[in-house]
Amino acid sequence: MRTAVISHPYCRKHKMITEHPECPARLDAIADRLLASGLDIAVAQKQAPAATLAHIGLVHDSALIDKVLTQLPTQGLSELDGDTWLCPDSFKAIERAIGAGLLAVDEVLAGNLDAAFCSVRPPGHHANQHTSAGFCVFNNVAIAAAYAKQQGVERVAILDIDVHHGNGTQDIFKADPNVLFCSLFQYPFYPNTAIENTDTVLNSPLPIASDGHDLRALFTQQWLPKLIEFSPQLIFISAGFDAHLEDEMGSLKFIESDYQWFTEQVVQFVNDSHALGIISYLEGGYDLSALGRSAVTHIKALVNG
Repeated sequence: MRTAVISHPYCRKHKMITEHPECPARLDAIADRLLASGLDIAVAQKQAPAATLAHIGLVHDSALIDKVLTQLPTQGLSELDGDTWLCPDSFKAIERAIGAGLLAVDEVLAGNLDAAFCSVRPPGHHANQHTSAGFCVFNNVAIAAAYAKQQGVERVAILDIDVHHGNGTQDIFKADPNVLFCSLFQYPFYPNTAIENTDTVLNSPLPIASDGHDLRALFTQQWLPKLIEFSPQLIFISAGFDAHLEDEMGSLKFIESDYQWFTEQVVQFVNDSHALGIISYLEGGYDLSALGRSAVTHIKALVNG
């Protein structure tokens, strides 16, 4: 697949408290591993544009947008919730993190790309219409999906493989019949939201120590039949890599070959169904070595698709 990695140096400007796991070094770990793998020559490297407040308003209410803007500090840190802080340069990162997905949508719809990996921060999938939470300020992937629909894409699917449930994304789209949301996650675990399933919401809770065999079973038995039935035109992936065996944030046991297998299945579905493409967004992943290896394995599987 013609694949791009979309990022921006400003995404490293967002900083939180000392030793916070969601740190700028996460992006360095991915970039360094991409370079070391030699895969950098096989992908287009694109800089994310700045999103506008109107883009953010596609899924978030004005009260949340105003809250974030007014809480941006002139120095030091400002706390949004018990897990998430803002620094003076946070909005520079936020608007590029969102903008990466907008560019990806434009490039896929223009026929220039088949796939894109948005290597950005802060992440987004815990943020809903009204609230920032869990390291997430605004919901990057939800904004990109809403933007794709605005551009004429009729049906989109969002596949969330983070160790934590993508509760914010679910909240935003659960009443939308044209968005299929599938989420796997360790259970019970943060954010401890009620598990609900509808015609377009498919949750796949996994007990502690679940591994790649469990991933293969749930994708084959649950997600793939639903994808075939729904027939999305564009696939988004909330690519959290904190379900990795080496990541202390959770207690699942995925390894790089599992992320490779998952990505290959999504690529195969897109090829078979003639969907437009795949847009993947970095969510979690906090062990730097495991994150770099897993993300680059994921990108390589996109390129080889």
